[in-house]
Amino acid sequence: MAVYTQIDNPELYMQCKIYTGDGSTPSITLDGDEDIQPDFVWIKNRDEADSNCLFDSVRGATEVIHSDASTAEATDADTLTSFDSDGFALGADVKVNTDTEAYVAWNWKAGTTGSGTTTGSGTGKAYSYSVNTTSLCSIIKYVGNGIAGHTIPHHLGVAPSMMLVKQTNTTRSWMVQHKSTTATNWQHLDRTDITASDIRAWNNTEPTSSVFTLGTYDDINQDDGTYICYAFSQKQGYSKFGSYTGNGNADGPFVYTGFKPAWVMMKRTDVANDWFIYDNTRNTFNEANLRISANSSGAENTQTTNQIDILSNGFKCRGSAGATNISGGTYIYMCFAESPLVNSNGVPCNAR
Repeated sequence: MAVYTQIDNPELYMQCKIYTGDGSTPSITLDGDEDIQPDFVWIKNRDEADSNCLFDSVRGATEVIHSDASTAEATDADTLTSFDSDGFALGADVKVNTDTEAYVAWNWKAGTTGSGTTTGSGTGKAYSYSVNTTSLCSIIKYVGNGIAGHTIPHHLGVAPSMMLVKQTNTTRSWMVQHKSTTATNWQHLDRTDITASDIRAWNNTEPTSSVFTLGTYDDINQDDGTYICYAFSQKQGYSKFGSYTGNGNADGPFVYTGFKPAWVMMKRTDVANDWFIYDNTRNTFNEANLRISANSSGAENTQTTNQIDILSNGFKCRGSAGATNISGGTYIYMCFAESPLVNSNGVPCNAR
């Protein structure tokens, strides 16, 4: 019997939420049929030019970093104040809770926690983590040692498909490693840069089922620098990481994922371009045209040339512009499921 998915209910591990700020101290309850206590929450003001705010349970509530900025972690008691059993609680900071303004929050569940000492070359340093080996999501806080070949345990049990790394104790750009561009190359999440290559990033070493390897770049491995890494691996029926080539046609390429996407982030890698995010809560029908940029504080914008269709088994580009579908352009993507195309009992999900 064919196995279509390894996760029947993606809501147990990832949920999107839209809410309206009240300028007070609300508790935000996620809308899924299943309650989850998120460990990684990414919030963006849809109406105004406020930074993307990222929080995780390993660094702790109130500790905020921004995907669109290189600035260090800041402690802000008026942002996200707690991770709750069915969502999270907020303070009154305008970036997450301006009265009457619209917000979106993307939420991932990790869960199993631990700590230890890093491995590989140089002096071992402290690290701690929260991991979910079912959905293959890991949040790792580690200390750099400045030596090429320093290895960081991720506890996923399989090699990560994509990693987002940020130094938290000083101003540094985000470093991204994606399986489609290999460990020879890297991108910056907070910039529009093309894919770049340098051994000092990932030491030209692919991640393994137990560790990822660092070079000597201060962005990821400064001696005694503190870092956070969000690591994800592909899971059949739940998450997909890959690449596609644009055709420059409004009838653009179809990207098969094996599930109905809830959240898609994509970036053109052969020229400078933004990291664009679409999801199923802001875009409730096709064409999906409401877009947020991970690397920009700009408000949500409505697209006329960079739309996608969110389908029962993937997504399809419906625009012909450079951000999603220029002819010959190369793109990478990161995608999580609303529901599998076919569940483990062979029952198909509904199209939208």
